[in-house]
Amino acid sequence: MTTVLKGLEPERVYHYFEEICQIPRPSKKEEKIAKYLIEFGHQHNLETIQDKTGNVIIRKPASKGMENRKSVVLQSHIDMVCEKNSDVDHDFDNDPIKPFISGEWVKAKGTTLGADDGIGIAAQLAILEASDIQHGPIECLFTVDEETGLTGAFGLDSHVLKSTILLNLDSEDEGEIFIGCAGGIDTVIKLPLALENNTAGKGFIVKVSGLKGGHSGDDINKGLGNANKILNRLLWESVRKFKLRLTSFNAGNLRNAIAREGEALVSVPSEFVSDFLNNATRFNEVVRSEYKITEPDLKVQVSEVENPAKVMTSEVRDKLLNSLYACPHGVIAMSQSIANFVETSTNLAAVKTRENHIEITTSQRSSVESAKFDTANMVASVFTLAGGEAVHGEGYPGWTPNPQSEILEIAKAQYEKLFSKSPKVLAIHAGLECGLIGEKYPKMDMISYGPTIKGAHSPDERLNIETLQKFWDLTLEILKNIPTV
Repeated sequence: MTTVLKGLEPERVYHYFEEICQIPRPSKKEEKIAKYLIEFGHQHNLETIQDKTGNVIIRKPASKGMENRKSVVLQSHIDMVCEKNSDVDHDFDNDPIKPFISGEWVKAKGTTLGADDGIGIAAQLAILEASDIQHGPIECLFTVDEETGLTGAFGLDSHVLKSTILLNLDSEDEGEIFIGCAGGIDTVIKLPLALENNTAGKGFIVKVSGLKGGHSGDDINKGLGNANKILNRLLWESVRKFKLRLTSFNAGNLRNAIAREGEALVSVPSEFVSDFLNNATRFNEVVRSEYKITEPDLKVQVSEVENPAKVMTSEVRDKLLNSLYACPHGVIAMSQSIANFVETSTNLAAVKTRENHIEITTSQRSSVESAKFDTANMVASVFTLAGGEAVHGEGYPGWTPNPQSEILEIAKAQYEKLFSKSPKVLAIHAGLECGLIGEKYPKMDMISYGPTIKGAHSPDERLNIETLQKFWDLTLEILKNIPTV
């Protein structure tokens, strides 16, 4: 294995992260990384189990002199979001991630990096192998399928963990300690698809690209563009002005990522082609101006292709484009009790043209359970009016903050000792497994923290090198200062 991260500190964390990058681990396909973890546990003579859901648990006894300390769970998820740029040839089921150093960041070549949450895994492994770290009894919990369904946390047995303290290593802003998170639910819609013969005009691919994408929770309030919304806006306008016919609409991918790219196959009557192309050029200038700060690389391009033989019926086309235009996306409500904190949001994640239907994937988040369901119903009602069938996922609960948390006080004190300043204590508008784990273990005292990771869930994902050292130092100090039983 070529080591491009050698020389960075903490050395063993980067060593294991680079090893993890070689192992494909898409959500719901974690068999290879699970096997790696199990073999690691056996090689180090540590108690290692895998539950029926696929989660891996590795236990390590206390270091000498620390046997009377409370047991601690270190927790991360082993799957990663698999996003790549359209011009990158990468098979996430088989190809390794290719990290590289760019200034103060570690990035990947054209794909997501997988620092979310590969860095959590790497830190756990570095602690499990070490002989010079002070800690009480440790349980390392590695959960499956966090990114697409929280399947591992849902399936976790309520009696397998022995600890009463949990450190979730899945946050992405150094200097911030999280003690609460939003709950979430998916809403997936199927609109019936009907095609008819197309006899006149010219064919075009309309493409939106260059958007940053990002995490549908953490980044939902940052004014980022949504490829579904931008593409739909031009198509909707072109139907009315130029009698555009639509064959397919495909944009976005994952429910928990803001759509970065999208394209539509269309047909335009010959007499409107020139005006259509001129209008598309003007539209590109308009949206680039609207997003000039947050999306400087946004592009809307139109390329001529063979005229499609089939197009959607006008009724199906109009139902799709009208409902996408009406569908809310972004922040729905800000918190009334926490300043500058998003309470409720929705993400128009993906639109895919299938053989017999059009599938629209959305996700809703809220730290208020009733608002979560209200927003999911709002989204469903838009598409129900268009004749679609909306199905809600099982959803997952939020994590209610506990400002009196004992482990929070320990973490704050160690952070202040190490860095001579106080960390921010926050709730996060993203889903963390702490909510589900807390349901199964009501007495579990939990915090979440991590190094700085920007652009998660997009090919722009990057890990800040300096903050990983701070994350590591803080983790070791927390473990050293866990109270006695």
